Amino acid sequence: MAPGDGRRRGRRRSKVRLSRLYSFACGRRPTAVDDESSSRIGGPGFSRVVHAHADASSAAGDPGDPARPAYCSNSVSTTKYNAITFLPKSLFEQFRRVANIYFLISAGLAYTGLAPFRSATAVAPLLVVLSATMIKEFIEDWRRKQQDNEVNNRKTKVFQHGAFQCTKWMNLQVGDVVKVEKDEFFPADLILLSSSYEDSICYVETMNLDGETNLKLKQSLEVSSNLQEDESFNSFRAVIKCEDPNPHLYSFVGNIETQGQQYPLSPQQILLRDSKLRNTEYVYGVVIFTGHDTKVMQNAMKVPSKRSKIERRMDKIIYLLLSSLVLMSVIGSIFFGIATKDDVQDGRLKRWYLRPDDSTIYFEPNKAAIAAILHFLTAMMLYGYLIPISLYISIEIVKLLQARFINQDIHMYHEETDTPAHARTSNLNEELGQVDTILTDKTGTLTCNSMEFIKCSIAGTAYGRGITEVERAMAKKKGSPLIADMDINTEWFQPEGKTAIKGFNFTDERVMNGNWVNQHHSGVIEMFFRLLAVCHTCIPDEVNKVSGKISYEAESPDEAAFVVAAQELGFTFYQRTQTGVYLHELDPLSGKQVDRSYKILHVLEFNSARKRMSVIVKNEDGKIFLFSKGADSVMFERLSSCENEYIEVTQQHINEYADAGLRTLVLAYRELDEDDYVNFDRKFTAAKNSVSADRDEVIEEVADLLERELILLGATAVEDKLQKGVPECIDKLAQAGIKIWVLTGDKMETAINIGYACSLLRQGMKQITITLDQAEIIALEKVGEKAALTKASKEKVIEQINEGKEKVKNASAGEAFALIIDGKSLTYALEDDVKDMFLKLAVGCGSVICCRSSPKQKALVTRLVKGGTGKVTLAIGDGANDVGMIQEADIGVGISGAEGMQAVMASDVSIAQFRFLERLLLVHGHWCYSRISSMICYVFYKNITFGVTLFLYEAYTSFSGQALYNDWAMSLFNVFFTSLPVIAMGVFDQDVSARFCLKYPMLYQEGPQNLLFRWTRLLGWMAYGVASAVIIFFLTSAALHHQAFRRGGEVVDLAVLGGTAYTCVVWAVNAQMMVTANYFTLVQHACIWGGVALWYLFLLAYGAITPITSTNYFMLFTDGLAAAPSYWAVTLLVPAAALLPYFTFASAKTWFFPDYHNKIQWLQHRGSDADDPEFGQVLRQFSVRSTGVGVSARRDARDLRLHSASTNAS
Repeated sequence: MAPGDGRRRGRRRSKVRLSRLYSFACGRRPTAVDDESSSRIGGPGFSRVVHAHADASSAAGDPGDPARPAYCSNSVSTTKYNAITFLPKSLFEQFRRVANIYFLISAGLAYTGLAPFRSATAVAPLLVVLSATMIKEFIEDWRRKQQDNEVNNRKTKVFQHGAFQCTKWMNLQVGDVVKVEKDEFFPADLILLSSSYEDSICYVETMNLDGETNLKLKQSLEVSSNLQEDESFNSFRAVIKCEDPNPHLYSFVGNIETQGQQYPLSPQQILLRDSKLRNTEYVYGVVIFTGHDTKVMQNAMKVPSKRSKIERRMDKIIYLLLSSLVLMSVIGSIFFGIATKDDVQDGRLKRWYLRPDDSTIYFEPNKAAIAAILHFLTAMMLYGYLIPISLYISIEIVKLLQARFINQDIHMYHEETDTPAHARTSNLNEELGQVDTILTDKTGTLTCNSMEFIKCSIAGTAYGRGITEVERAMAKKKGSPLIADMDINTEWFQPEGKTAIKGFNFTDERVMNGNWVNQHHSGVIEMFFRLLAVCHTCIPDEVNKVSGKISYEAESPDEAAFVVAAQELGFTFYQRTQTGVYLHELDPLSGKQVDRSYKILHVLEFNSARKRMSVIVKNEDGKIFLFSKGADSVMFERLSSCENEYIEVTQQHINEYADAGLRTLVLAYRELDEDDYVNFDRKFTAAKNSVSADRDEVIEEVADLLERELILLGATAVEDKLQKGVPECIDKLAQAGIKIWVLTGDKMETAINIGYACSLLRQGMKQITITLDQAEIIALEKVGEKAALTKASKEKVIEQINEGKEKVKNASAGEAFALIIDGKSLTYALEDDVKDMFLKLAVGCGSVICCRSSPKQKALVTRLVKGGTGKVTLAIGDGANDVGMIQEADIGVGISGAEGMQAVMASDVSIAQFRFLERLLLVHGHWCYSRISSMICYVFYKNITFGVTLFLYEAYTSFSGQALYNDWAMSLFNVFFTSLPVIAMGVFDQDVSARFCLKYPMLYQEGPQNLLFRWTRLLGWMAYGVASAVIIFFLTSAALHHQAFRRGGEVVDLAVLGGTAYTCVVWAVNAQMMVTANYFTLVQHACIWGGVALWYLFLLAYGAITPITSTNYFMLFTDGLAAAPSYWAVTLLVPAAALLPYFTFASAKTWFFPDYHNKIQWLQHRGSDADDPEFGQVLRQFSVRSTGVGVSARRDARDLRLHSASTNAS
């Protein structure tokens, strides 16, 4: 006997501790069906055939057998390159940039006789830049490779040679039978065959797939559930026919043929790769999809490529500089051609020192035209230093470091969830400082998505005395101080000594502590609480040892709140099996807790189309009940015409709850006759087992027939609280001039009242409402004429849009508008011939709220705003339904909330709370925009300064192609002597401190208005570069011309002139950095002065090398420059003169035409506005942009009303 046999035979079967219901057919396994006529299996998209546990070759497909196609291996690769493609692909990526193409051509021409410098000096800078970028790409890809290797080399157990043996994931093939044990990841997409539980269920955590932490229940088919031992797979054979690989995580169509029978498969039997087995000892499964065919890899699509507006404009600047380079080369070549043609005068050569007699083409007077053309190529290489070769790599480094600072900002760290901010992509940093419009989700983004049961309506009576945040906001609006001033965290509701309970903020002495048994409608109340305790998909998790209360795992916060509420009110759900739920109920007769069980017959789960959930249960007396809960829009139409005397008053309560910002559900039930249930069960089982194309529609029709003639019990109301700091954040963003749109799936009343709570709406703001809930449209809906309804609806939307535009057009000064539109109207407003009208109206409003919006509509609205305004848009959300708009916006921000991680995974930046958006935009966004703008302007300035000195010397020497500087000195200018200060500036510079950025939010408008990177500023810096070059070249040459430079009376040569001019350029551009920077750290000082020091070290080290390498720079510094006082005098005075134009312009501008940040800098320099309170007050007033939105706008409107009232009274 094998050692494991005794353990297997003596194994005690695991009991069902937890369970989770599955859609429509809990507790029932599908039976065999024979519906081949309408089956999709075998058709297009459903052609995969898997031979379960045949030999590996036949399971995965025998290459020689065309009937069995070979499927991909289970090895996955997420790398961008491999050993063969790295070099060509990475080079291709680099040479997509036009500047790099130019430098490549120049490097090639450097090997010809046309080059004004040695070839190595032309190739070296290009190699340095390309190598740095490629090393960065290699490191990033190597990390991905290591992650892939770690995954591919994980071990799992596969059935081979009569036993389960360990093998690597990468070796798995389609058709293999694997055994996965508790807390292990599934190595491929599997069909569940059996598990350690008697009814072959298992629990799966899908956090890696969709971010959800709640456990999912899976259950095998009954035909394979008896495969409980390893040895039972020796005789197991099956053929699985199913859909082809696709990215749909929540759907699966297929069937399995075994023992001569065919059985349908559903998503309940599929176990997806990268999900984890939980609360289950082991499972057996058959591999159906491997590697890149698995659903998780099918979903690994590329994130849309996004480039910032500054980066796109930078490309245009490069084209401008290239055009200037060509123009300068053409001008130089023309003058060179003319000078060459006229070089012979009276039989003598004017430029004899160029030795045209020793040249065949270059300086030959008889071939002046050809010489001019060749000079053009020489000039294109020589003036190439106008183009900043290191700019792209410098910006990449800067953005990576900026993103690191964002990630490490302690002020955006959420301690409760241990979640920091995370810049998932760094190429949009500066875009954070240019946002014009924010499009935000509501639930989980503005609100906590942490539901609290706060009120309910039962049998026409309203219960619950809690006060919501929206009610407080509305009380403030109406001027009721008693409620409005009440502390939001007050605990006067809580009985003394009782702690707050998560998900339960309900208090009413009429129903708490068992007092509901004394109410007039106690029977209805009992059924209401019983429905809350039974109609759900929660799992009992653990019992608190102190309080004795049970905690629950739930699919949504709403579900958990209902079960917790039922527990607090005397109906404790404590256990679930595959076919039943068990409660501790308060017996109204004895007043004691009794145990009751309810057999689950069917579960009809909630989805966005049904908008309701129902369960069919049988109690201990054999009675069958249908318990249902859902949205009022679908539940009221399903109520019985009799026995429902509370409909009107319940509807009234629901409207009041919606006004208070609460989310409501209607609860109803129906008692079923045995015959009715049997008839439904037969139809429903047949529909469920069908694999026809209309299967889902048939299931819905059968369920819909049963969910009728319901008896109303009442309605629940749960509060989704605003996140901490949301009103203040919105107020600050509004002061910064940022427009805020709310896109939500909630009802209009709920969205409006949340708008009041967070100050997007206020009293006195004119509301423009576009809705199709009007009498004529409703009448057409009842008639059912689709064409007429569509036409009338569109005309009505257009009519309301035009009316709104007239209101905005004729508005008085200071009047604010809010646009509110529902989902039906939005459908027509987004049509091609209407959307421009809608956008024009929306842009004219202070705030926009789109209600009942679908995920697609959210994405379309985002696209409309982005494309229609041409401004930067930011979309922020926390759920899977927000992914579309997050990817569509210029910047997508995901919130790590209770709705999973899909929004975060699709985002560019992730934060834990909406309030952190304030610091992300107003501080980091502004800093990044200011830094990148100044950095790029400075880089172009320094390169133009350097390049124009070369052009001026060329002009001075009749465009002979002679370089002013040594070739190696030219090559290292961008790479060493001036690169580090640029990076330091881009990382550390702060024009205004974080405190002042938040204190004066209007400063942010420098970004959306693009004040720091507009063409006038760019061209001004370029002109300044030209002026600096002119000053440096002519002052240097004039100071040294025809004067004794050494004690022996020698005048300067080219090396001395070039070395002096180069020193002046290095000093000038680095000193300019000192003048331009607003904020200094030790790192910046080290970089700036280190760049200057590197130049002197280069002169010493390079000059000490043999003249074969150092050429005319041999011992230049020690023997030539350092010993001459005039050198030190020139390098001191000339850079100062070069800075004079900037000082003059900057001083005049700061005094007479200051930018907004100049004003704040002056105030910051003073330390506070205490010394000049009048200036500080004016600055604060100017810093608040009147958008009509936010707490400040609400306060200002109130002050204006009081002032008007006092004026009228006087």
